[in-house]
Amino acid sequence: MCGVVGLIGEDKAGEKLYPALFALQHRGQDAAGILSFDFTKGEFQLEKDLGLVSQVFPLDRLGRLKGSMALGHTRYSTIGTVEKEDLQPLVLSYPNGLGMVHNGNVTNYSEIVEYVRRRRSRWTFTRNDLEILLHMMSIGVSDQLEKGLELNAEVLAKAARQVVEQVKGAYSIVGMMADQGMFAFCDSQGIRPLLIGRQYKDGKYSYCFASEKQVFFGLGYDYWRDVRPGEFVFVDRDQNIHSYSLAEKTARPCMFEWIYFAGAETEWHGRPVYEVRLRLGEILAAEAIKKMHKDKIQIDVVAPVPDTSRAAALRLAEVLEKPYREVLIKNRYVQRSFIVNEPEVRKAMVNLKLLPVESEIRGKNILLVDDSIVRGTTSARIIQLLRESGAAKVYLASTCPPIRHPCFYGIDFPEGESLVAYQKTEDQVAHLLGVDALIYLPLERLKEAIGLQTLCTACLDGDYPVPVAKEAFLDVRNRNIGGGGKNEVNV
Repeated sequence: MCGVVGLIGEDKAGEKLYPALFALQHRGQDAAGILSFDFTKGEFQLEKDLGLVSQVFPLDRLGRLKGSMALGHTRYSTIGTVEKEDLQPLVLSYPNGLGMVHNGNVTNYSEIVEYVRRRRSRWTFTRNDLEILLHMMSIGVSDQLEKGLELNAEVLAKAARQVVEQVKGAYSIVGMMADQGMFAFCDSQGIRPLLIGRQYKDGKYSYCFASEKQVFFGLGYDYWRDVRPGEFVFVDRDQNIHSYSLAEKTARPCMFEWIYFAGAETEWHGRPVYEVRLRLGEILAAEAIKKMHKDKIQIDVVAPVPDTSRAAALRLAEVLEKPYREVLIKNRYVQRSFIVNEPEVRKAMVNLKLLPVESEIRGKNILLVDDSIVRGTTSARIIQLLRESGAAKVYLASTCPPIRHPCFYGIDFPEGESLVAYQKTEDQVAHLLGVDALIYLPLERLKEAIGLQTLCTACLDGDYPVPVAKEAFLDVRNRNIGGGGKNEVNV
């Protein structure tokens, strides 16, 4: 999972992406990068490095990013290494100068690498699946130019159609063609988010593409609409916008965006994330009431696992008419534990990330609300922490149904065996986590809360919208990132 952003029609566009990347920092903390293009000089400028946005872009580096068109990226690696050569944005010089960023995963990576190398005589220099997307877009453009066509929006759309037809997986792409303009497109089922913002000034619109809506607020832009599944959008150098349909399939947006990954400020498919999380808490309260009556459970306080589950916990407490308390305080200077690479460091950071408020814990029956339970590592540690702090009983409620299947589309839990609910009953999961009772939100009620029936819920029910050759995918992933263990979701 990554954050992407593109801006066209603004002086010093590269510099203006700096605050935009802060708004997307939660989507990736491995690395950050900005690529700018100056139409006047016909030059690209690229700055990228490992680290947080604040570490990667001191003021002198920002000053080198000239031009009115720029791409930005925050990286969380699922395919490829965390070495500098794998960082985004990536650029090709042919044809015409092409740069791109993306969010997602290519599931037929090996097949496309073979096609690019053997049949099209192009070599790859990174282990990032963006590079093969970049090559495929370049090949598509070259094929059109060889037919004698002039480089324009329609040619770029035809090239993108070749990409969508051949490359399988989940991807939201923002790119730019030197001297031409900026484009954006999604896979045919729109599994990963991509939104459009715009600002009217001096008689024309400037445009921004981004993974999340809060980027627009920081730039002074208005949210306009989503990039639709299988849609290609192009903004030319004169800031005229063009749209083409590449493929027509039912949208299957990833439910985990609303559950966990997206910032509370954004919305997608017209469903505000914060509003959905409140609704998740309300519906989860009904499930909790059933469990409380059935097992004669007494609750003293409702508490969230900060931060993502706070809205759901607050609404659940309101419905149950129980006190809402913050029994865990988050250390704001510790990164999200699943975005840290080394297991030993990650374990130490989990211990530092959440600190108990013992006065609100001691002697209480606590209903703890979390957004999801993936591997169970963090959940088990939190439950242990509450018991050590004097909790009488600890109950756990999850706004997400049991995650029993791997994800191949950009959330890094691609092996079922590592999931705490894999081939286990809810009682078995409760025993492993050490809770007195466990409450999951049912799948149908999750869909009700989000307000969409056609979601990607593959990690919950095994219904994969895009076919995956699992063994081939895992082989590529493990070979590329040293046998796994990189940025694993440990919630």
